Amino acid sequence: MMLLASLQQVEFGYTDIACIQDAQVDIESGEFVAVIGPNGAAKSTLLKLILGLVAPWKGHRYLSPTNEKGDKLRVGYVSQQIAAFNSGFPTSIWEFVRSGRFAQGPWLRRLRIEDDTMTEVFLRQLGMWDLRKRRIGELSGGQKQRICIARALVQEPDMLVLDEPTTGMDLASRLGLYQLMNHQVKMGRTVVMVTHQLEEVTPYINRIVTLERKEEGGWKCCTTTSCNGHFVPVG
Repeated sequence: MMLLASLQQVEFGYTDIACIQDAQVDIESGEFVAVIGPNGAAKSTLLKLILGLVAPWKGHRYLSPTNEKGDKLRVGYVSQQIAAFNSGFPTSIWEFVRSGRFAQGPWLRRLRIEDDTMTEVFLRQLGMWDLRKRRIGELSGGQKQRICIARALVQEPDMLVLDEPTTGMDLASRLGLYQLMNHQVKMGRTVVMVTHQLEEVTPYINRIVTLERKEEGGWKCCTTTSCNGHFVPVG
């Protein structure tokens, strides 16, 4: 195991008032981490801070430049908004997911058989294979989420960061996603996922990072047992 990402006493806000304070989180390789908290608890902001998409006002942020093998760290990120495609988006599901394979090399390279194979594997695992020829704009919100996750997975990321990926999914689809993520972690991948379905995902996760409101307002990363590297045993 190695430290992939860390926030130490981080504070951040979008206005002159901090929306998150005292954030202290360590993400180790090979973990399945759930990020929880009520609506408005700055969970998406916490992910953006971890990924370096926004800069903290105070504190220290770290994202490892390499993975455990010493190669460049690959990060896959699926935000809440990424599935909000315009209804006229012209690309097919197959083309969209397969385009993620360009992350494996130069943009101008020709796609290979292995790229097609990887695309098929994750479309099947996410239950979207039979719809592969349809246009993205024809899909439901839950289906769009699944193809965005498939596209992130074909990039073979070392760390996969998902912001409420089960939005719009039914129970069977949600459980299927948790099982898939659990399998990815067993294969060596790290998964960080914002979720509201803690009871459903608990059998699969290693740790929980909780955001709760501070007495004076704003949100903090609480429970030292979930934020300082301590593992919560699961079944």
